[in-house]
Amino acid sequence: MASFLDFEKPIAELQARIDELRDTGADGGVDISAEIAKLQGKSDKLLKDTFAKLTPWQKTQVARHPERPHFKHYVAGLFEEFVPLAGDRAFGDDQAILGGFATFRGRRIMVLGHEKGDDTASRLRHNFGMGKPEGYRKAIRLMEMADRFGLPVVTLVDTSGAFPGIQAEERGQAEAIARSTEACLGLRVPLVSAVVGEGGSGGAIALASGNRVLMFEHAVYSVISPEGCASILWRTAERAADAAEAMKVTAQDLKALGVVDTIVPEPLGGAHRDPAGAIAALGDAIDKALADLGKLAPDALARDRRAKFLAMGRVV
Repeated sequence: MASFLDFEKPIAELQARIDELRDTGADGGVDISAEIAKLQGKSDKLLKDTFAKLTPWQKTQVARHPERPHFKHYVAGLFEEFVPLAGDRAFGDDQAILGGFATFRGRRIMVLGHEKGDDTASRLRHNFGMGKPEGYRKAIRLMEMADRFGLPVVTLVDTSGAFPGIQAEERGQAEAIARSTEACLGLRVPLVSAVVGEGGSGGAIALASGNRVLMFEHAVYSVISPEGCASILWRTAERAADAAEAMKVTAQDLKALGVVDTIVPEPLGGAHRDPAGAIAALGDAIDKALADLGKLAPDALARDRRAKFLAMGRVV
């Protein structure tokens, strides 16, 4: 059974009616295929019209949809010979940030990213994709290893933010995020980052400071969650929709601002409706970015990345 968001209620009602008719038609007594086709056409049009004019807050809801593909799905669908690497060689292994060697369309690469989990047990195990200091230090270790062996790095970003717990702060959360960002910026190999769901705060930028930043059509990327922003500005999370609008969290806004380079189209209705299609589209975008960056020398890659981020926010 598909999971519908609040703003999709009219679509859900139509789909429920279609399912009822299909159940009735299964008895074989009456041919209602024409009626089903008519309703399905109406549902498809409503879905297309709805997703053509999503508000920033609605896009945030789509980006958080529990059925969107996660890191493990991208690894299974895009990468071969994945060899996971664990631990930061200092404290432990953080399951919110995963990574390892892999082969992508004939290229040997390093892939890493956030894993949120897709059921209660896995969400707890992966801490809902909220990385701890040891997770970002693991990311640093893996990126430096890729740099040493001349392997391109691909990062998949999907987190509401780094874990804000007391123990994480005691172990140097801010320092770990800063050093992970520094590691991204200092690489002499291609770094392609993709925001596939939520790109939340420093927990996202620590893996997303790439030569090319890709972003799914209905993903969001911001310095703080809309609820967090609303709580600070208006003392209530109920104004999250207003905050999302003001913060310019959408791929379309961020492309116009020069924060992201490429918007990756999603299947109609979001990546969760056709995970295989979304994964394939992301794969094509990553492939093109790596091909373009493969033409640059190591020093040029570092200069390209530096120039990209220094240009953000510049008024000409």
